[in-house]
Amino acid sequence: MSDVDAQGIPQLRATVSELLGQWDRQAFHSVAARRWPGAEPVLPRLSRSANHGLLWLGAAAGIAALGHGARSRRAAVRGVASLALASAAINTVGKHAVRRTRPLLDAVPVIRQLKRQPFTTSFPSGHAASAAAFATGVALESRGWGAVVVPLAASVAFSRVYTGVHYPSDVLVGAALGVGAALAVRGMVPTRSQLPPPGRPHVDAPALPEGEGLVVVVNRQAGSADSAALLRASLPLAEVVECAPDELSAELEKAAGRGRALGVLGGDGTVNRAATVAVAHAVPLAVFPGGTLNHFAYDLGIEEVEDTCRAVRGGEAVRVDLGRFTPGPRGGKRDGDPSDEAPAYFLNTFSLGVYPELVRIREHWSPRIGGWPAGVLAAARVLRGEHPLEAEVQGRRRPMWLLFAGNGMYQAMGPTPGHRPDLADGLLDVRIVHGGRWPGLRLLAAALAGPLSRSPVHAAQKLRKLRISGLTPGTHLAYDGEVAPAPRELVVDKEIEALTVYRPQALL
Repeated sequence: MSDVDAQGIPQLRATVSELLGQWDRQAFHSVAARRWPGAEPVLPRLSRSANHGLLWLGAAAGIAALGHGARSRRAAVRGVASLALASAAINTVGKHAVRRTRPLLDAVPVIRQLKRQPFTTSFPSGHAASAAAFATGVALESRGWGAVVVPLAASVAFSRVYTGVHYPSDVLVGAALGVGAALAVRGMVPTRSQLPPPGRPHVDAPALPEGEGLVVVVNRQAGSADSAALLRASLPLAEVVECAPDELSAELEKAAGRGRALGVLGGDGTVNRAATVAVAHAVPLAVFPGGTLNHFAYDLGIEEVEDTCRAVRGGEAVRVDLGRFTPGPRGGKRDGDPSDEAPAYFLNTFSLGVYPELVRIREHWSPRIGGWPAGVLAAARVLRGEHPLEAEVQGRRRPMWLLFAGNGMYQAMGPTPGHRPDLADGLLDVRIVHGGRWPGLRLLAAALAGPLSRSPVHAAQKLRKLRISGLTPGTHLAYDGEVAPAPRELVVDKEIEALTVYRPQALL
């Protein structure tokens, strides 16, 4: 490089910097000089409300509370996570990289100015970064909520110029950093739209345009009234039967016998019973999420009642595997088989060890002290480290705190496994937390380990069949959130593509 070229680069940088600075000052004074009808009583207050991210934390709480289903909750969590990353980047690096002074307030009307002026450097705008990060994070999960939040975020960003605390370039760069933070969070924890479509292979099922021929059983305790109302409005010719939990099995049997398709609205335990009945009667199942936990529906890609309604109207469905353990507990048998060798089925998970005990204790105390306190009490009881479960697994006897078998392989979404991309893979996701001291730390280490890792505390394998024996009397097992006494020995395997379930081929 010649000396002339070397001298020209600093001059070019200085020229560009001067031009940008001139544009910044002109734009700032243009905003200050212009009258903005209706903005004076709104924008300064809006700017103050976003201090320390309080506005966005409140918005996240509102989205989670007012939204329907997991999509709204995920949008709120992703928005907060994006905001946290943006704030950390701005406060640790951004504010110290370019120590730019704040604009002079001479041109800004006093009525617009903030009562307490910020004392940090001007570049980049932390408020704009937080607003853009939160809005982008929300929009990546839910376009509907994004349409609500983006105008609010833009107003907060503009308010920083309007009140005179930032130059326009401070706001633009801050907003760009906020969007980048949201995209970085998406890179670490993919959104549902990035994951491969769950459920295969696609099959045809009866198309029921207005729901005629569909009988839906609603667990009155698990299903919400709003979900049932949405179902009736979307499929007006469907027969909807509401019942108490103790009437559920009988109503499902009746419904499967008189309709072309069986529907169910409730949580995972309710869907488990419906799936067993649907397979027995060879009818397709329509799952409408409406319970406390809806893991099967969400892994299938169904998050809203309308998702299933679209599939029912179009006759779109997939086949999925059923997890199975033999012998099953009485009451979990199919076809009314009275023998002890009749199997029971699970759509999500089967487990032995601390989890069944935790569920059993929680269910015992929750009617008296409430769900959350009962859960905390149950966790404290089972993690005291009394005695691990001992059993013979695949011919080898071992102590263990937890044995888990998933109906299909779980894929990591961030630090913990939480999604099954294929519900017809023919595999069991088997994980064991070995016995030893400090069960709580062992369970935490297992949760943070990879889905196919081996360590002194955790082992995991892909299996098609799992043999368990040597269980002591009084041992309990759990499947899809239900708890039952465990037999002395059992076999866990799968029925491949046994269940046909409605699912739209294109999810919005």
